[in-house]
This record gives sequence, structure tokens and C-alpha cells, in this order.
Amino acid sequence: MEKQNIDYVQEPIDTAPSEVQQIIERVCKLEKQRLDRKLNSHINDDILSIIKDVVR
Repeated sequence: MEKQNIDYVQEPIDTAPSEVQQIIERVCKLEKQRLDRKLNSHINDDILSIIKDVVR
């Protein structure tokens, strides 16, 4: 049952276009870096930059 729940959550990401998958992956990495460094600053500009870079 646990595997089924994970697949259900992951399915929208797995079926998303490659650009969306790239954005999700890069934003997750960015957030992990910020958590590792315990940064509390705003992330919106960084996310916007990632989106613009992938869309180009």
C-alpha cells in the first residue's frame, strides 16, 4: 500500500512535460540548499529565475 501512495503522489511529476520536470528538480535542489544553510531569505526571485531559464 505504501508504494501505491508514493506512485500516486509522484505520477503528476512523472507525466509532466520535461520543462516542468526541470523546474521542479531545480527548485527542489534550491530549497534543499537553502535548508542545509538554514537560509530564511525570500526564494521567489530565485524560482522566477529558474523558470525563465528553463522556458528560454
